[in-house]
Amino acid sequence: MPFDFSARAPWGLPGLRTLALALTGAAAALGGWGCNSAAAQANPAAKVDERFIAANARTGKDWPSYGLNYQENRFSPLKQINDRNVGQLGLAWSYNLDSSRGVEATPIVVGGVMYVSAPWSVVHAVDARTGKPLWTYDPQVPREMAYKGCCDVVNRGVAVYQGKVFVGAFDGRLIALDAATGKPVWATDTVENKKFSYTITGAPRVFKGKVYIGNGGAEYGARGYVTAYDAETGKQVWRFYTVPGDPEQPYESKALEEAARTWDPAGKYWEAGGGGTVWNSLVFDPELNQMYIGVGNGSPWAHRKRSPAGGDNLYLGSIVALDPDTGAYKWHYQETPGDNWDFTSAQDIVQADIKIDSKLRKVLLHAPKNGYFFVIDRESGKFISAKNFVPVNWAKGFDSAGRPIMDPAVRVAEKAEIIPGPLGGHNWHSMSFSPRTGLAYIPAQHVPTALADDPNWKQFNSNKPGQFMSNNGWNTGRIMLQAQSQPFGRLIAWDPVKQKEAWRHEHVSPWNGGTLATAGNLVFQGTADARLLAYDASSGKKLWDAPMGSGVMAAPVTYELDGKQYVSIAVGWGGAFGLGDRVADFKSPGTVYTFVLGGKAPMPERVAYQMNALVGGLPYDPKLVAEGGALYNSNCVACHGFPGISKGGALPSLSYLPAPMIDQLGTFIINGPATSRGMPNFAGKLSEEDVQKIRAFILGMADAVRPQGAAK
Repeated sequence: MPFDFSARAPWGLPGLRTLALALTGAAAALGGWGCNSAAAQANPAAKVDERFIAANARTGKDWPSYGLNYQENRFSPLKQINDRNVGQLGLAWSYNLDSSRGVEATPIVVGGVMYVSAPWSVVHAVDARTGKPLWTYDPQVPREMAYKGCCDVVNRGVAVYQGKVFVGAFDGRLIALDAATGKPVWATDTVENKKFSYTITGAPRVFKGKVYIGNGGAEYGARGYVTAYDAETGKQVWRFYTVPGDPEQPYESKALEEAARTWDPAGKYWEAGGGGTVWNSLVFDPELNQMYIGVGNGSPWAHRKRSPAGGDNLYLGSIVALDPDTGAYKWHYQETPGDNWDFTSAQDIVQADIKIDSKLRKVLLHAPKNGYFFVIDRESGKFISAKNFVPVNWAKGFDSAGRPIMDPAVRVAEKAEIIPGPLGGHNWHSMSFSPRTGLAYIPAQHVPTALADDPNWKQFNSNKPGQFMSNNGWNTGRIMLQAQSQPFGRLIAWDPVKQKEAWRHEHVSPWNGGTLATAGNLVFQGTADARLLAYDASSGKKLWDAPMGSGVMAAPVTYELDGKQYVSIAVGWGGAFGLGDRVADFKSPGTVYTFVLGGKAPMPERVAYQMNALVGGLPYDPKLVAEGGALYNSNCVACHGFPGISKGGALPSLSYLPAPMIDQLGTFIINGPATSRGMPNFAGKLSEEDVQKIRAFILGMADAVRPQGAAK
C-alpha cells in the first residue's frame, strides 16, 4: 500500500534525545548525594503509611501519594486559596530539574519535603518551603535505550512509605531510596522477558507493606503484568498477568484460562506478547480490600492480526479488580472488547461514592482513551452507565449489559479514520473529581489519525516501509494515512450522574496537563501553550493564569506549610505528542513552579524556541520522495514529527535543521553523534540508498510547504 506523505501522525513517540542534548543529571552521575539539611535528616517520609494517608485525606496538608488519597480523586480540602483570592497568587519559588525532555511527574510532598521525578527517572528531593535542593538520585538509565520506549523517557512520579522513596526506572528496575539521603536501599529488575522492550514510566503505589508496579512496552512485544514487591526487601510477593500466554504451557491462574477462550490461538498472540501492559493506573480500596488496575492495548494493534477469528481478547482494554494481598482475580469490566485502535484503559481510575437513582453507590469513574465516560460499581464490577465525552465513531453507544454497540463500517473497514485517534479522547493526563461540585475534570482531546491494516504484516517486521516505526521495533500491524477531522484540546467538567457535560474550556492544542480540584471552588490545569490556569470549578470561568515557559503535561498539587497553602506543578514539554510537536514559542528547561498568595519571587528566564529556517537549496531526486516517505514513517516520524508540518517539539523537526546536516544525513543516523544520547543507530538497518530516499523526502516536504515564490 503506498504511503500517503501528506499524513501527520505525531502520536506514540519513542524516547530520543535531541541532537544537542547533554546527559541529564550529570552532576549526580554516580547516584544519590546527600546534604546535612535538618529537613533531609529528619526523614519526614518515615511517618507515611496507610493511617497517615487516610488521615491526611481529611486535612490535605501534605500530598503523600500519587492521587493525594486512596480515592485518587486529586481533590484537596484546602481552601485558603479560593475563587475570591486566586488572582493574588504569585511565585514562591522555582526549581530547575536539569532536563529538556518531557516532565509528567506528580510531586509528592510530606513534612516540608518535595520528592519529584524528572526524565530518565532522576529523582529530586527539594525543600518545599524554599525550593532549595536536598538531594538528587540518578539511576543511570542507559541513554542508548531511549528509543525502546514508546513515548519519551518520562516518569510520572515516585511513592513514599515508611522512610523510603520508590521509583520505577525507565529500564525496568524498581528502586527503593532512603528518603533522608537519596541513597539506594534495594533495587530489583521487574523485566521478565529480555527479548522484548519493557519499560517503566508510571508511578509505583504502596499499600499494606507492598510496592506495586506495572510496565510499558506493548508495541514492542511485551506481555502485560502487575507485580507486588515487599517494601522492606524488594522481594517479589506476587505477579498477575493480564493476558494469557502460550496455550501449550499451564496457565498461571484460572482467570487466564478463562481469558484464553476469548483469543484465537491461530494468531499465535503469545509470540508477540499480546500486550495488555499496566503502565499507569493502580488504585486501592482499603474498605473493600481491593485494587483496581487499568489494562492497556493489544499487541499488535490490529485485532484480526493477533486473533484472526475475533474474540474479546481479555483482559485488554479492561479494569480488573484484584486482591492486593495475593494478586487473586476478583472481577473485570472490559471497556473496549477486541481492541483494534490502541484504546488503552490505563488512564487514571477515580473512586467515588455518588447517588444514582436516589441510592448511594460505591463506584469507579473512568474516562479511558476510547472516548466514553464509565461509571462502574466497584464492589462487583457491574456496569452502571457510559456516555461519550468527546465525539466517537467506533461505537454508537453501550447497551444495558455494558457492551459497546460497534459501528460495523468502522470495525471491518480496511482503512478508516478513527475518532478519537490512538492518542485517545483522554490519555494519561490526570483527571480529578470534586465531591463538592460532583464534577469530574477531564483533560480531553483528539489527535486525528487514520489507520489501515497492513496486508503484508508479519510479526516483528523489520524495516517495513510505511508501517509505523517498524524499523525501531514497533509491532502494530497498521499503516498510518491522512486524517480529515480537526484536532482539539479542551478541559471538560463532566457530571457522572447525569452523564452530561457541565461546562468546557477550549484550548489551542491537544496534549494539555492534568487537573487539580480544591475545596476553594477551583480547578487548576496547565496547558500545551505554556500556561497554568485556575478556573471556577462550578462555572468554568477563568480566574487566573501564569506563564510556564514550556508546555505543561503533568498535574498540579497543593499542600500547606506554616499556615500557608502552596500550589506546585512540574513543567516540561515532551511525551507522546510533544516530542515532535510544539505549541508554545518557548522551550525552557524542566522546572517546578510553586505559587503562594502574595508570592513575589521572580519568574525564571524563559528560553525562546530556537529554530532555523526551512531547509532548502539542496539538490534531490523528486522521484525518490514517495519511497522516502514510506521509510520516514517506519523510522523517523514518531520522534521528529512530520517534516515541513511539524516545527519540532522536545526533538527537532528535520526539515528545519541546518542544510549541512541534511546534506550529510547519513553521518548522523548511521552511528552518529546522538546515539549515545538515545537516538537509534541505523547501521545495518538502513542502506545509503535508503538514507538518500529519506533525505529526498525531507527536502521534498520542505519545498511542498514553502510559500510560493519564497527563496529556497
